[in-house]
Amino acid sequence: MGTEADSGPGAAAAARPDIESGAGLPELEVRGPSAVRAELLETFPYEYPGSPATVEISTDEFTAVCPWSGLPDFGSLTVRYLPRERILELRSFKFYLLTYRNVGIYQEHAANRILDDLARACSPEWLELELDYRIRGGIHTVVRVRWPNGPR
Repeated sequence: MGTEADSGPGAAAAARPDIESGAGLPELEVRGPSAVRAELLETFPYEYPGSPATVEISTDEFTAVCPWSGLPDFGSLTVRYLPRERILELRSFKFYLLTYRNVGIYQEHAANRILDDLARACSPEWLELELDYRIRGGIHTVVRVRWPNGPR
């Protein structure tokens, strides 16, 4: 029967000295959330302010690193917002998302960080974000956040 010491991120490595030593495995650089580059986000003027046109952006190429295991997480990201005066420029959004590639960040924190950065960049009427991670270990997780907080 296992004990609490038998589980956790080092348990598999402890059972395999070759993994514990890192022999033959590439060194993966995991960065902190400060590596996310919100300054990459660009906007352009919305020519129809006041027009209720909802913008929806989605990608299935979001990736970050699980800070607990050090393994990559992959997910789909959907953003919906109602612009006021600024529109999010998509190329800059793609480059911004790429800065998460080596960042160790929990899914719930990533969703909130992206939401905050987008709200600061384009100051929409409202903004919704859904971060849907691929199934890992038989568990499926979806995080939905909204700015400003509360129901629409």
